[in-house]
Amino acid sequence: MGYKEYELRLPAAEGAPETEEVLRKALAKLSGLRDFSYEIESKSLDARRKDRIEWQYRVALSSPGLSGGEAPARRCLAHEPVGRGARVAIVGSGPAGIFAAAYLARSGFAVEIVERGGRVDERKEAIDRFEEGGAFPEASNYAFGEGGAGTFSDGKLSSRTKSIGLERDYVLSEFIAAGAPPEIGYMLHPHLGSDNLVSIAHRMRESLQGLGVGFRFDAMARDIRTDGDRVKAAIADSGPIEADYLVFACGHSATETYRMLMARGVPFRAKNFAIGFRAEHDQGLINRAQWGRDSLPGVKAAEYRLSSQGRSGIGVYSFCMCPGGTVVPAAAYAGSSVVNGKSDYARAGRWANAAVVAGLDLGSILSREVGAGEALDWLEALERRCYELTGGYRIPAMSVRDFLSGKSGGALSPASYPLGLEPADLGELLPRPLVEALRVGLRDFCGKIRGYETGQIMGLESKTSAPIQALRHPELLYSRYENLYVAGEGGGWSGGIVSSAADGLKVAQAICRAAGKA
Repeated sequence: MGYKEYELRLPAAEGAPETEEVLRKALAKLSGLRDFSYEIESKSLDARRKDRIEWQYRVALSSPGLSGGEAPARRCLAHEPVGRGARVAIVGSGPAGIFAAAYLARSGFAVEIVERGGRVDERKEAIDRFEEGGAFPEASNYAFGEGGAGTFSDGKLSSRTKSIGLERDYVLSEFIAAGAPPEIGYMLHPHLGSDNLVSIAHRMRESLQGLGVGFRFDAMARDIRTDGDRVKAAIADSGPIEADYLVFACGHSATETYRMLMARGVPFRAKNFAIGFRAEHDQGLINRAQWGRDSLPGVKAAEYRLSSQGRSGIGVYSFCMCPGGTVVPAAAYAGSSVVNGKSDYARAGRWANAAVVAGLDLGSILSREVGAGEALDWLEALERRCYELTGGYRIPAMSVRDFLSGKSGGALSPASYPLGLEPADLGELLPRPLVEALRVGLRDFCGKIRGYETGQIMGLESKTSAPIQALRHPELLYSRYENLYVAGEGGGWSGGIVSSAADGLKVAQAICRAAGKA
């Protein structure tokens, strides 16, 4: 059996999605073969020429008609039974916690996950009630609950981290096993969609329970019990959890948890992060700007990624773009206001939204050295101020044009945000250097996407990255206590679903190495 990889293009504008018939016909013509099997290695949309928008493929063929060549051996993360029943408690059920649990359970550890919020179906019900005018859900909201903050997002699975190839493959295969579309294994910019993520989180829990992993929902970890250089237990609302290894993977919003760890001597430092707004536009405008037409047969809504570097040296960029999506109230705590974006797998909604944020060096803004605790205080005060601007969960908003001209009070357009907008001067919300950088960046964006100035910016986008980072042993990855690990986005070591899951896997591997030496 011979093996060979081929590259081919199919015209998107003519409605040529990858189907068995279309791809097989194109591959037969390209290879001159009739008897073959194939596997898609990669797929991406090339829209650089609007008169010739094409899908680009790399496809691997296997056929007795091919001479020579062998399929490359695929490496994968292996599990060794080093755990021998040692107990691991994991705080947080987001990507870092779930994937650490999966790897450790398969390596022979007894794993229990502690989650301050509820199960994903209960969490969705609580969010729906809130968006219909109900009370703010303290424990199960867009920040907390089964699946973590990424459960209600676009579900992007891209990552710029170069050193996580094996971990990335592990993550994607686990998602596919839990019902994710197989295309996430080969799309250049794969995504899951919030509607898929809810069911995927449920199936992943069932899979982990089949491996013996225990779950405690609605059980916040309030403290830890230590003995010398080791942690003995996590103290949760449901009682103490004795553990040989303890992993905190509780996301970027669990500020009281990080303060507790700091009080127990776990070292953190302040780091640069990003803040800004959510920009929303009509999705048709983005489609026309990117494709030169309102729609493409067989192609979902158009995306964009923009960046700008002004004279101030403060970078501005778009983040977490949600085609056909909605802007949502993503505050973790009552009395604060934060926005984020989500979109379903079909990306079929009326609007497009994306974070537009500026990089922030808080020490430079405050003209002094800033510690981790102060960074948390500063950010929380800003989120409370955003809430106070409207006196509730309506969010401050203004047009891009008004923000660029320094005006306020202009009329607002309809928007996807469910709890209402209120006209406000967003230039008064952030520090002056960031406002100036955001104005420069948005002017650049208007030059790159025709009509960008017709959109609106709204709310406070403050969760693109964590303002603090846990200090970890460079190789063994523990923090202060030799069996305590801080993983994922909240620990400042990742950003996004895949990189957070990969960091959880790296911590799990470090625990396996430690157990193997015990």
